[in-house]
Amino acid sequence: MTAKVEQRSYEDAVAWLKEHGFDLIEAPGAQTRVFLKKYNCSAAIQKTDDGGAKIFAYPGYMIGSEISKLVNRGYQQFLKTTKTEVPATADHLKALQQFSEEMKEALGLPSLYNESLGTVSESYQYDRIKDRDRPEVERPKRPWETVKAKAAAATKKSRA
Repeated sequence: MTAKVEQRSYEDAVAWLKEHGFDLIEAPGAQTRVFLKKYNCSAAIQKTDDGGAKIFAYPGYMIGSEISKLVNRGYQQFLKTTKTEVPATADHLKALQQFSEEMKEALGLPSLYNESLGTVSESYQYDRIKDRDRPEVERPKRPWETVKAKAAAATKKSRA
């Protein structure tokens, strides 16, 4: 059964966030944009044209003074900034998940089942699908393709 979620106005969302322990920092040069911080995680929201609130910068764990991006490499999740990349620990992921759920509640956004089970990465970078979006001739050869090509060349030479 689907539950109706009523979106809050920007002002109501900001008031809810303040009441629930979020630190709010006005974005420089923008009166309708606010950075949120709690559990060492951060995100930004902004006011929409119709008076509602939407996410401007998606939640990330703070590394130094920068909001990290959660990247899934298939075998491990990482917190990536412009300067560094560190493996995400269970504590990082729990904090991010809790922060995201509370922020969605503040904005009146739906909480989706797969997202409420845990954290969802902004980017999935599995090594075997990397570069698949590029044309085939531009893709780098994979190690297993290189081995197959060498084996085929050796078989061809031995037959000649």
